[in-house]
Amino acid sequence: MIDANILRRLGEVIAARKQADPANSYVASLLAKGQDAVLKKVAEEAAETLLASKDGDKLHIVRETADLWFHCLILLAWHGLGPDDVLAELRRREGISGIDEKKSRD
Repeated sequence: MIDANILRRLGEVIAARKQADPANSYVASLLAKGQDAVLKKVAEEAAETLLASKDGDKLHIVRETADLWFHCLILLAWHGLGPDDVLAELRRREGISGIDEKKSRD
């Protein structure tokens, strides 16, 4: 079973790094560059994940997905959100057909 607490702990670290010195923290340096830099990094990691999938190398897929999730957590932190916000939404959707859930947003 996956431990969602790792996402929470990572979210807490990222939130704390928002206040760190950009010279000493990758997260702080990315956030200091602004939202467009964060968005560009998420898009880059998403593309790398897709390419890893096309290659079919499972370890590469896992590593690129980890990079994507990490940068999505940075994006959430940019907006003052964290993993629990996404987990709550997934919990809300649990047991609902994807078709029905999408219709509820239209």
